[in-house]
Amino acid sequence: MSNIKTKNKTGVLLVNLGTPDSTSTSDVRKYLREFLMDKRVIDIPFVFRWMLVNLIIAPFRAPKSANEYKKLWVERGSPLKFYGEDISEMLQKELVDEGYIIKLAMRYQEPSIKEGLEYLQSQKVERIIILPLFPQYASATSGSVHDKVMEIVSTWQLIPDIKFISKFVEEPGFIKTFARLGKKYLDNHNYDHVIFSFHGLPERQIRKGSVDNYCKLGSCCEVYNDKNQYCYRAQCFLTARLIAEELGLSKDDFTVTFQSRLGKDPWIQPYTDEVLKDLAKAGKKSVLAYSPAFVADCLETTIEVGEEFKEEFHEAGGERWDLVDSLNAEPDWVETLKKIIQEA
Repeated sequence: MSNIKTKNKTGVLLVNLGTPDSTSTSDVRKYLREFLMDKRVIDIPFVFRWMLVNLIIAPFRAPKSANEYKKLWVERGSPLKFYGEDISEMLQKELVDEGYIIKLAMRYQEPSIKEGLEYLQSQKVERIIILPLFPQYASATSGSVHDKVMEIVSTWQLIPDIKFISKFVEEPGFIKTFARLGKKYLDNHNYDHVIFSFHGLPERQIRKGSVDNYCKLGSCCEVYNDKNQYCYRAQCFLTARLIAEELGLSKDDFTVTFQSRLGKDPWIQPYTDEVLKDLAKAGKKSVLAYSPAFVADCLETTIEVGEEFKEEFHEAGGERWDLVDSLNAEPDWVETLKKIIQEA
């Protein structure tokens, strides 16, 4: 970039999950195939993964997912992508005088990680910061981004210094911004309960990453320490506790749950769709829902938590279900990303 005068430039690659190019069934199928064929997402042998994805999931799930994306899509396209573009532009304006070059990439589909890295390479940066936009580390998200980056740069003759940021679950700005967004709802209504719904993972993936066989998928996640600092479930519990503390909630006021399970293998529990029914049966008529595994609106927030769970809650006897906004392009969130980048 011609307006960057500093001699030593730092490239920053912001990476989110990805989105189909359009809401057409063919584009959604293409996206699902790339996403689900990632060995870190579905961690089974290649042959079985190929058959599962290409013969069962992609053919039959794509039409339904395409309809869901149509509910999410707006004039600017996919929120996950255009909010990523917004924060990239905002960060570039904030950091241009410090010699940073910001580039957005998606782990799956466009703009690709390869395209982003090659652009930063062309700018002759001295170092590159890889910042996956996933608050909690998981092998299937941040781990997959790191894997792809290393695969690409391994082919380069000259490799600059590279800094990987694996998680920012304890970053005060991340917690405070989410708390502020939720407080707007809590100030206007007396909710009976708060749910923190995180994207789920197969239990086997948590166990595979267990340090010293520490993980029991139970109360061990309620204490965060050096043995479970990279356990996805423990990080989710920590996120919920920190936001709840910021909001002044007691431990009885909220529940941590997990959504979006796929297949017959056990996924981390408790399951959101089961807990919301139990809450309704217990007389909890109004629930405020958070989805803090994501930083931008997407299918799993707007559609699954915001619409599908709301419908299920009403069917179970509940009366009010509200979803706290995602961070999207909130100025406080952009300021938090700026701080993370500068400290890296």
